[in-house]
Amino acid sequence: MPSGLNPNLSRFIKKQVLQPLDYYVDGILGGDRSILGQSITLIESTQSAHQELAQQIINACLTHSGQSRRVGITGSPGVGKSTFIETAGLHYIEQGKRVAVLAIDPSSQLNQGSILGDKTRMEQLSRAENAFIRPSPAGMTLGGVAQKTRESIMLCEAAGFDLILVETVGVGQSEIAVHSMVDCFLLLLLPGAGDELQGIKRGIVEMADLVLINKVDVQNEKVAKRTRDDYKRALHLFPQKESEWTTRIHTGAALQPESLVDLWATLDDYFAHITTNDYLHQQRQAQSSYWLTESIQQALQDWFYEDESIKQSLKSLQQQVIEQQLSPFEAARRLLERKLR
Repeated sequence: MPSGLNPNLSRFIKKQVLQPLDYYVDGILGGDRSILGQSITLIESTQSAHQELAQQIINACLTHSGQSRRVGITGSPGVGKSTFIETAGLHYIEQGKRVAVLAIDPSSQLNQGSILGDKTRMEQLSRAENAFIRPSPAGMTLGGVAQKTRESIMLCEAAGFDLILVETVGVGQSEIAVHSMVDCFLLLLLPGAGDELQGIKRGIVEMADLVLINKVDVQNEKVAKRTRDDYKRALHLFPQKESEWTTRIHTGAALQPESLVDLWATLDDYFAHITTNDYLHQQRQAQSSYWLTESIQQALQDWFYEDESIKQSLKSLQQQVIEQQLSPFEAARRLLERKLR
């Protein structure tokens, strides 16, 4: 059982009395945030009974999902993701939308990540009736967190949330995982980040559909414009996106909502564009196919490594590989043969 954000979570889940399937499905479709949270807790549980019920809930809600806008948000620590997400959430709630915020943070157990702090800082949004904020559980692998997040997206959509904001708190592969489950990928930068352009992974910049240079004020406005120009030049070096959308770069400050008016308009333009050219439909089909493959690989990996005989043999073979008595490929072949026997 993953430790989760609350050290008592695993004990709570064990004590949780499972309700009939209709209780969860009816609650989710009725927009009950408490039952939605209970259902996501079942998704995150590793107990077989919980997993079986969770999959039944997902299957029952599947036809009611797919109607939201899914937006991924990434950026380095300190760039202002939490403030931006709260501002975005409140903006869309004012427009009559319901907003769900999900986070991917597979590293939080190691670096004591600040997801709980982020949720605390989103004080207004967390109190809003039409908002739902769900941190990811600590102590899970990236693949596990990502899979649970994708399933949580489906339930949030079935619960009637119009906008799903998926925040990546970790670094590296977490951006790729988020990109594989959202429609739009938004990268937040700080003024002056253009000076470190070579230090930012090309893949993350290339994935971005929108870029916001955040925390811009009178003192750093010139620096922000220079950063924007640096990124515009860099983006010209990348091949055209499959969506045929040209990445747009905005400057603004999440603490000053009036500075983000153009960004909201661009977000509308983006979704109009990918809807008109059918890229939204094609991308979601490709993502579903990708997650099918990922799920198979994860299930096979779990099936392989949970075998006690494999665990015992692995230690011995690892030592032989380290001492160059055996090639990694031969060791792998022996393990697979043992498992298949």
